[in-house]
Amino acid sequence: MSVSALCVHGHFYQPPREDPLTGEIPLEPGAAPYNNWNERILAECYAPNALAGNMSRISFNIGPTLYYWLAQTDPITTSRIIAQDRQNVREHGVGNAMAQAYHHTILPLASKQDKITQVRWGIADFKYRFGHAPEGMWLPETAVDNETLGVLADCGIRFTILAPWQSLDKGLDTSHPYQVELPGGKSIIVFFYNQALSTRVSFDPNATRNADAFLHQCILPQYRDRANPNAEPELLLIASDGELYGHHQKLRDKFLSYLLDGALKDQNIVTTYPGLWLKRYPTFRTTSIVQNSSWSCHHGVTRWSGECGCTPNGAWKGHMRQAFEYIALAVDEIYERQAAEIVKDPWELRHRFIHVMQGQISLEDLASDMAGRHIEREDVERMNLLLNAQNERQRMFTSCGWFFEDFDRIEPRNAVAYAAQAIWLTQVATGIDLSAKASTWLRAVKSWRSETSADTVFGNTLERARQNPAMAMKYKP
Repeated sequence: MSVSALCVHGHFYQPPREDPLTGEIPLEPGAAPYNNWNERILAECYAPNALAGNMSRISFNIGPTLYYWLAQTDPITTSRIIAQDRQNVREHGVGNAMAQAYHHTILPLASKQDKITQVRWGIADFKYRFGHAPEGMWLPETAVDNETLGVLADCGIRFTILAPWQSLDKGLDTSHPYQVELPGGKSIIVFFYNQALSTRVSFDPNATRNADAFLHQCILPQYRDRANPNAEPELLLIASDGELYGHHQKLRDKFLSYLLDGALKDQNIVTTYPGLWLKRYPTFRTTSIVQNSSWSCHHGVTRWSGECGCTPNGAWKGHMRQAFEYIALAVDEIYERQAAEIVKDPWELRHRFIHVMQGQISLEDLASDMAGRHIEREDVERMNLLLNAQNERQRMFTSCGWFFEDFDRIEPRNAVAYAAQAIWLTQVATGIDLSAKASTWLRAVKSWRSETSADTVFGNTLERARQNPAMAMKYKP
């Protein structure tokens, strides 16, 4: 009998809900009886799956910003998740956890430097959490272009996961991974998930009420020739949001446990994950990808840059994208000029700043090492504010700001608040006030439901920061 394998990948992520001034998540009444949605999803999904050992049986990624909150809130669940990946490292020589670009940025829409920062920060966070380098990286919304894949390859990432329609190969066989050749002689491996199974898991609650029924009705028909002992090994990969397993779908965590540890074994189907599959079955097939494509927008990446059929009345999205790009350029110009007085490579300093954020090294030591000389305390404090402004300006590009249909939601409002924080920190560091320009750029961004405008949200956030100058103390190096 040939090898029949199944991999379930869970993409675990939540939009950042923290107030940029306090760092705390405001009370969210809709999440009752919990204080906020993060706490509710933790109780319904993250904790039960970790307790059941499901995180050892699936492929998964956890967004770094979510993982930071999780580690602060529930260190027991956090340690269980890490331990389950490390168990696979001990047993198989390769873990089942994947990294993720740090702020869930739509990378094809980002500059090359932002791509590098997002990938390097995501890798560094993974190493910090899991204690080993990642082999794979989940791309936010699986949004991809060749430049993004090139950055992944340059940073040592071996593979990623995409939707089948993101391949140019019309005869794509998703039961095998593919190699994508890239400019400059580079390459990366891509696993394409099974569309039929992933769609059933994501959008059909009834399909997963019974694991045995799901196995016989949905999984087994997807294998072509299980009875042929000479057939090539076949891998079926299911990819979905991890929160489906217990939060969006109640008891789905128990379904997952029984499917992977019971039903599959009865049919001699092995469970696996991408790193282990590549170790056992190296790939030779090649394909090319559809540029600027994603798994959640059939118009490419337009959902995060303008108006498309995914979210009608989305004209505000293009205005916000343009305003944020203007803000990023203005903040970056000041940062680069100021940092160049201290170090030769301001962008390499930003790439490495993640280690300061993690508490692994002081900014003084990092900057002094890169400059080859001692850095004065005043310069360290100024650079710390500017680098934290860079973090906030990276955070404003989180995909969640554009995902939904209207501006008057917490996700896009928070994105604007992060932009305001970047502007404020830049002013505290240098005395240069970009707020008037930023407000003008944001004026066209309005809710079509409530008329709430981005410049108002921006102004209110900035005023709060200016009325609480002591808040800048939290950025002391």
